[in-house]
Amino acid sequence: MPLQRRLLPDMKVLQTFELAARHGNFTRAGEELALTQSAVSRHVRELEDQVGKPLFERLRGRVVLTRAGAELLPEVQRLLRMAESTMRHAKAGAQGESLLALNAPPTFATRWLMPRLPGFLAQYPELRIDLSTTTGVFDLDTRQCDLALHFGQPLWPGGSCTYLCSEIVLPVAGGALRDVTVARAEELGALPKLHVSSRATMWGDWFARQGLAQAEAQGGHWFDEFALSIEAVKAGLGVALLPRYLIEAELERGELRVILDAPQSTEQAWYIVTPEGRGEKAAAFSEWVLGQVSFRPLVGGTRHVTP
Repeated sequence: MPLQRRLLPDMKVLQTFELAARHGNFTRAGEELALTQSAVSRHVRELEDQVGKPLFERLRGRVVLTRAGAELLPEVQRLLRMAESTMRHAKAGAQGESLLALNAPPTFATRWLMPRLPGFLAQYPELRIDLSTTTGVFDLDTRQCDLALHFGQPLWPGGSCTYLCSEIVLPVAGGALRDVTVARAEELGALPKLHVSSRATMWGDWFARQGLAQAEAQGGHWFDEFALSIEAVKAGLGVALLPRYLIEAELERGELRVILDAPQSTEQAWYIVTPEGRGEKAAAFSEWVLGQVSFRPLVGGTRHVTP
């Protein structure tokens, strides 16, 4: 079906709308785009005419998105990201380079992938990495993503999942609790515990596998991501169940200590995800990532990330 050109807004207009929404101010959006306030207003009116609805409420000194504007904004941001990614790929190709678009969860990317990435890039000096940290499942094609590192189940619409490794969590402590002596799992029940909201049942599962009541997992502090939980355990706010691959540096420096040798494999695992039918570009990276993990007897031969 041919494109209906009259329905295609100018990219500059979309960029103006996105900046005005982000700043809540036409003047500030104009400053970032080197446009006058009146030019920003003109661009917004042009988009509003195409949509057929007002996108902003004009208030004194600021603008606020209408319901139609709020619904349009994430789609506009997605289109702008796609356009930016397209130009990065095109520019890399024109310069005789190859661009590999990767995605990994933010804490994993920061703490595990980044320290190792120089080793991979040293083998492929002509390769350029475009790394994003979007969480959850997304459309690989619209994001022009060549490979995603995914924790969860091997389910990704439009993607082929290759098992990478399991995840092993260990009880660790730091700060004032670093040198607490724990000989048995039940002794952890009396200590303050740190929980990660996205893994709400982790402590309960751990105690259950130790043959103890899940009630031992109650109490303590909650954080919405591992990065915050790591900082909290370093500060001595409690003990935490953490994947070893996220705290390699802290363990090596002695900031954190495994206080009980009772590792547990979580139900979910890590997978390499590539777009169905076109995973050739990511083959070298996939092979390299697989080489960063190994088999250990303590978890029944299940491959998992090593320190």
